[in-house]
Amino acid sequence: MASALPITVFLVDDHALVRTAIARMLESIESPNVTVIGEAQSGEEALEVLPRLRPDVVLMDLHMPGMGGYEASLRLRAIDPGVRIIVLTAQDDSPYPDWFRDCGISAYVTKDASAEQLLEAILGAMQGQRQIPNTDSLPGQPEIATRMTQLSPRERQMLILLVRGMRPMDVARELDLSIKTVSTYKARLRQKLDCRSDMDLLRLALDYGITRLESPRA
Repeated sequence: MASALPITVFLVDDHALVRTAIARMLESIESPNVTVIGEAQSGEEALEVLPRLRPDVVLMDLHMPGMGGYEASLRLRAIDPGVRIIVLTAQDDSPYPDWFRDCGISAYVTKDASAEQLLEAILGAMQGQRQIPNTDSLPGQPEIATRMTQLSPRERQMLILLVRGMRPMDVARELDLSIKTVSTYKARLRQKLDCRSDMDLLRLALDYGITRLESPRA
């Protein structure tokens, strides 16, 4: 499979070693049409740089401290609907493919994928292919998994912001909602996910890879 047009790629991962490894992997392929034009170590940094660079494809780490790959992808697609995003995961089965489809992600690949597999995902994204399974596979208890997949896109976004530790007034400002509306969403999340407290929501988010605790960058 080959592409006649140059393809620009941007890397987003909180580990420098991972970014370097992926860049070298792409360079090792005899495909001069794929070029890494930049990188970022967080979702926040990516959103500052990407609107200016406007790459063809963004390789986005799913699990990063602060703004994770899902939230960063949502915001990036709002800024540039035409950008193609490939999510990088550490697991073979994505915990929420429905979430990926909702925010327009082109594909997800594991970090142990070969250079050829990564290139195939990039070229497929350029051709408009959506390489995301139709089945949802969530780890853990089936009844909780079902509840997670039934959250609306707005509820998912709300969950992500809340488990990041944002106060209701900050969430309201971020999403341009009233504090009362945020409180309503928060109560709805607790009910749907059977969580009695914010700590229960955080534990659930950690278990399902929606967020993770801060960790030192490599």
